[in-house]
Amino acid sequence: MIVSDSLSRGVTNVAESKPPLFGKSRTRGGAAARPTSFAFQGRQRPVAAAVGGAPGMESPSCPRRLRRPSETLRPLPSPNTLVPWPPAGTRLAATPEGGGSGSGGAAARSGPRVAEGFGDAEGGTLRAAREPEGATASAETMAEEEGPPVELRQRKKPKSSENKESAKEEKINDIPAPERVPKHVLFQRFAKIFIGCLAAVTSGMMYALYLSAYHERKFWFSNRQELEREITFQGDSAIYYSYYKDMLKAPSFERGVYELTHNNKTVSLKTINAVQQMSLYPELIASVLYQATGSNEIIEPVYFYIGIVFGLQGIYVTALFVTSWLMSGTWLAGMLTVAWFIINRFCYLLMSASTYTFMMMWEYSHYLLFLQAISLFLLDIFSLKQNDKVYEVYKIYIFSLFLGYLLQFENPALLVSPLLSLVAALMLAKCLQLNVKKGSFVAKIIKVINFYLVCTLTITLNIIMKMFVPHKENGHMLKFLEVKFGLNMTKNFTMNWLLCQESLQAPSQDFFLRLTQSSLLPFYILVLIICFLSMLQVIFRRINGKSLKETVTLEDGRIGERPEIIYHVIHTILLGSLAMVIEGLKYIWIPYVCMLAAFGVCSPELWMTLFKWLRLRTVHPILLALILSMAVPTIIGLSLWKEFFPRLMTELMELQEFYDPDTVELMTWIKRQAPVAAVFAGSPQLMGAIKLCTGWMVTSLPLYNDDDLLKRNENIYQIYSKRSAEDIYKILTSYKANYLIVEDAICNEVGTMRGCRVKDLLDIANGHMVCEEGDKLTYSKYGRFCHEVKINYSPYVNYFTRVYWNRSYFVYKINTVISFQS
Repeated sequence: MIVSDSLSRGVTNVAESKPPLFGKSRTRGGAAARPTSFAFQGRQRPVAAAVGGAPGMESPSCPRRLRRPSETLRPLPSPNTLVPWPPAGTRLAATPEGGGSGSGGAAARSGPRVAEGFGDAEGGTLRAAREPEGATASAETMAEEEGPPVELRQRKKPKSSENKESAKEEKINDIPAPERVPKHVLFQRFAKIFIGCLAAVTSGMMYALYLSAYHERKFWFSNRQELEREITFQGDSAIYYSYYKDMLKAPSFERGVYELTHNNKTVSLKTINAVQQMSLYPELIASVLYQATGSNEIIEPVYFYIGIVFGLQGIYVTALFVTSWLMSGTWLAGMLTVAWFIINRFCYLLMSASTYTFMMMWEYSHYLLFLQAISLFLLDIFSLKQNDKVYEVYKIYIFSLFLGYLLQFENPALLVSPLLSLVAALMLAKCLQLNVKKGSFVAKIIKVINFYLVCTLTITLNIIMKMFVPHKENGHMLKFLEVKFGLNMTKNFTMNWLLCQESLQAPSQDFFLRLTQSSLLPFYILVLIICFLSMLQVIFRRINGKSLKETVTLEDGRIGERPEIIYHVIHTILLGSLAMVIEGLKYIWIPYVCMLAAFGVCSPELWMTLFKWLRLRTVHPILLALILSMAVPTIIGLSLWKEFFPRLMTELMELQEFYDPDTVELMTWIKRQAPVAAVFAGSPQLMGAIKLCTGWMVTSLPLYNDDDLLKRNENIYQIYSKRSAEDIYKILTSYKANYLIVEDAICNEVGTMRGCRVKDLLDIANGHMVCEEGDKLTYSKYGRFCHEVKINYSPYVNYFTRVYWNRSYFVYKINTVISFQS
């Protein structure tokens, strides 16, 4: 009789791979097993041929059995399923209804349990089925010696959940146990991490100490009185420090917070929530730390405050070090990042003095997060990062916006921010996204539709939020951007004054020259070009349907396949584009430039990517990449040390002096002569210093996130325009001002940029100067107020009385009773 092919292979493999139950297979006369062959459609198939191959595989030389059309294939039993064996002496037929095929397949897969149950049957009963009919009596005799047959019941099939659990267990068991790492390798890793962390912390501390020493040498800070120290805080930094002082003077923390949230002692006729409007949480935390740590008995408040500022700068440098270290794998990149950052630093005092830029980096931080969200969206749209991880970041954005909305006293600016609209659109697009095969034409079409859907939903949601959420935020900012990019023309004083600020103009030539002299800009451009081109290769590969490798090796030479590199490249391009328009954003972009350039020159992957493009064959590219990743940063570091270290030491050794006696005299006179309830009017920058040094109320502040304060600043600046004394008097009395301070530096300003002097901007806004061809010139019969009021003639003396003056400032008391003199 003919036995099915699967039965013959399966039984033969089991019989040869697992010994019988009683030690030896019992054949005729107890003789040892010999090679057996059986008839297969007129051809002899040697059973021993399958021993040398894989289990269940037939010899390549043997033809495959052709199934007859009338035959049907029975499915094989599932693993670990016991099939009842036929009684002894029963002949096995290769019929479709027979269990020969199924029994053989089950025996081949069932493992030890099946082999133990059918050990003797394999040697006797199955052999009888294969032998000619003349050998049947011998098989029956063997069956009688074995005794009565044992009936086995078939087990129930396990449930699907059990199958999944067993599959998981098998997968876990199949995972090879991790090899034990040698001790010397662990010691090398520990030493590398320890030295890198020590270098990162040391770099941050050294930079903080450097800033402290530089600040001391520049302002001679420790040798000055408290009033002279406070004068060094200029612009909006004076306002922040003044609120820090108010918190220290408050009887309790709760009372101090209440006075700041209901502040009516800073700006006349206006109650402001200073915590919300100026985001004073750092000042609140600093005041709590100063009192909770007992520092009031050890150090003065001003030293504690600037110490926190310098400490945060040190933490920032440490973060740059660690980021570059993690990206490149060597802490040498972190050292080079810190060196470039210190050398190319732009005086940190400008960061606090550049009013609008500093406020934008703090008040408008959600705009910077919006750029990050765009980078992640582009990373996701090209399938360069796992979607789940990207959407986890989006959830963090939503949570941060919600938390910020609550902590900033339900700030409506966060609800109408583009960040919230973009993240909401991305989450909605994910819910509508279809699961299709990656790389197919349909998948590409869906990607394009998804991109269009996200952009459309973002704009739509932002418009809807602005329609239903009352807000006064960002109106002036949008107008500023329109004028900045040439989409609109305006004669408005505030817009033109912001455009004339140095921090909001395009970078100068000196900016790029300084970056080039320190070799930062050339290496940054080199690294950016290589990473960008490699990123484009990855994107085109993804568009063509090719999948990314889970782990990129050095031999691959594909630095653009690392998702973190793609993210940083996109982010630095966005920030760099904005920095090319607004110079103040260099404080955000320059650290990115230092980090990316240092990572690139210290990364063997970048050099390997370049050599793969060049098809370098003369020298082994991997070896050369490793050599350059160590040699290039070493050479750069030595050259920077030789050229710039002496300059830094000279800055620290040189004793500078901040001498401003006129401002000191003005503040001293106000504290001694002016009534406590007096209200002062003048330029916003000077009003911030008066609020800090004296505590007196003022009419305006150097803040540019409030429309009312912007309007106040424009009206107060009219003292430098060609307006009548009566007009100026009405403006000042409308804000309940008692004293007017005229600054000679603004009145006699000689600006280098044409049309950017305060008096020129006022003349353009008032129509007293021709701005463009076709504009009509309005003649003013009044002279410039700041000049005319100094002459002391009628009608100016009727409204204003000079009470104090020095070389820089003229103080006039605003008369409450007007007396007209002849």
